[in-house]
Amino acid sequence: MIFKGVEKKEKNEINLKVEIEAAEFEAALQKAYTKNKGSLTVPGFRKGKAPRLVIEGMYGKNFFYEDAVNDLSLPAFDFAVAQEGLKTVGKPSCSDVDISDEKVVTLTFETALYPEATLGQYKGLEAPLEKPEIDEGFLANELERLQLRNSRLITVERAAAMGDIVTIDYLGTIDGVPFEGGKAEGFNLELGSGQFVPGFEDQVVGMKVDEERDLDVTFPEQYHEELAGKAAVFHVKVSEVKEREMPELDDEFAKDVSDFDTLDEYKKSILDAEQTRLDATAKQAFQDALLVKAIENMTVEIPDVMIDERQEEIVQDYARNLAMQGLQFDQYLGMMGMDYQAFYDTARPSAMRQVQTQILLAKVAEVEGITISDEAVEEEYNKMAEMYNVDLETVKKAVDEAGLRSDQIMKLAAEVVYADGIATEPVAKEEAETEEQKEETSAE
Repeated sequence: MIFKGVEKKEKNEINLKVEIEAAEFEAALQKAYTKNKGSLTVPGFRKGKAPRLVIEGMYGKNFFYEDAVNDLSLPAFDFAVAQEGLKTVGKPSCSDVDISDEKVVTLTFETALYPEATLGQYKGLEAPLEKPEIDEGFLANELERLQLRNSRLITVERAAAMGDIVTIDYLGTIDGVPFEGGKAEGFNLELGSGQFVPGFEDQVVGMKVDEERDLDVTFPEQYHEELAGKAAVFHVKVSEVKEREMPELDDEFAKDVSDFDTLDEYKKSILDAEQTRLDATAKQAFQDALLVKAIENMTVEIPDVMIDERQEEIVQDYARNLAMQGLQFDQYLGMMGMDYQAFYDTARPSAMRQVQTQILLAKVAEVEGITISDEAVEEEYNKMAEMYNVDLETVKKAVDEAGLRSDQIMKLAAEVVYADGIATEPVAKEEAETEEQKEETSAE
């Protein structure tokens, strides 16, 4: 193979040319013939026994060209990349194949280079740091949630009231005809939960055990297409009424649901945990803002393919997470009223920011001379083994060392940006809105 040169294009995209000599191409053609001859039917010959010249005479002299070129393409591309010491990104494409009469092949590849970034200021950057306070009603809401989780359901001999759980049988009809999904037996419904069509639960209030009643309802306009806006009648029979018995908020409750002896101690622990969470969120927002500023100060031309690949990864990761929850991606898109392309497009800004961050931190690590020792990698493996309660060798087989090393370097590079970050007072919401309006006006 002979490297014939590189042509630079926009956004770090390039064309690479490689020449393959006739003897090498001939060897690839013979390999393609050997691989395919058994599947070809040639009159007068048993399968696999027809000479190559006969096959080429019957199907054309270039019959094996495509297979031969495909076999040579990847080695040719790798040869060119190694020859020039290039760091490419994305999947290359063979954009042109030229085969001379002497069977000398010239391949042209389109690919992209990992972009060379020039850092601007990345230390001593300023960003606002929120000082979050716990919402006034947070503790009461949290305690109520815990009471609900630890409540008991008691069967009662009275008419159903809001907040009760009723067990019902029902059959829905439209113009006297039952419709799909409109029937159930032994269904538990919490009155006031808004689980059913508006007006349904209100009409169940006041019903007693064994009582039957026809409920008139109208489906909302924003409902399943076949039922939207239609009037229906539900015949309902109540078989049981239960009320929720809430535990008292006292020291005994605290002992039952926590490791604390008093309710006051437990309340303090809830507030402390929430403040810690809010502070961590504020700190993360501050650090993210520092990275954004460092990215804005960086000069780099990013190939589209890097963003495209990350965008695709984001979408696929999302689909896998949905599948783990038992929901198909197509179902989710239908529920959201989106098609694949619309969802794919929403991932673009996030993909862009992730790629920018990766490039920034890789450059910071290079400039700062950040490396990870073998001992530090081993320590990280041990932490993961302990966290997931599996043996060390299993973790090492599952987690690629190069990826682990890269992740750790990125974290250390980020710490360099964070370390000298200067926290400023957050801009009041009203001021931020005014500034945004000014920017919009000036843009117009």
